[in-house]
Amino acid sequence: MPLLKTYLVEDSQVIRQSLISALEELAQITIVGTAEDEKTASLWLADPKREVDLVIIDIFLKQGSGMGVLAEARALHPTAKMIVLTNYATVDIRAKSLALGANRVFDKSNEIEDLLAYCEKLVNGEPDTAPGDLPTPLPA
Repeated sequence: MPLLKTYLVEDSQVIRQSLISALEELAQITIVGTAEDEKTASLWLADPKREVDLVIIDIFLKQGSGMGVLAEARALHPTAKMIVLTNYATVDIRAKSLALGANRVFDKSNEIEDLLAYCEKLVNGEPDTAPGDLPTPLPA
């Protein structure tokens, strides 16, 4: 089973280390690099020698924004899957993230298991069939 080459953009060292451990152990992926700010992430992603299958991005970083990283990562790595992982997974943040090219948006506080399950699907080659992350409107 191939490992997904994953780049992680997360400003909290504690969260970053916890995610790396969980993702590598439970989701069969390998972390090929990390960043805690937009500039570092952008420089890493812009290097043509870098290959990545998955990019996981926090929105609020030490400097800059995950939204900028997302837009740049989508342009530089059009076939890679893009995940936004944030504590602020509001309807507006989800919509903006999806508009910028995110495949999925997960809330750090209560959707980590969903993130791991999604990564496992990718590792297993299962299609990404979900219509998006926006809640389905209630019938009128």
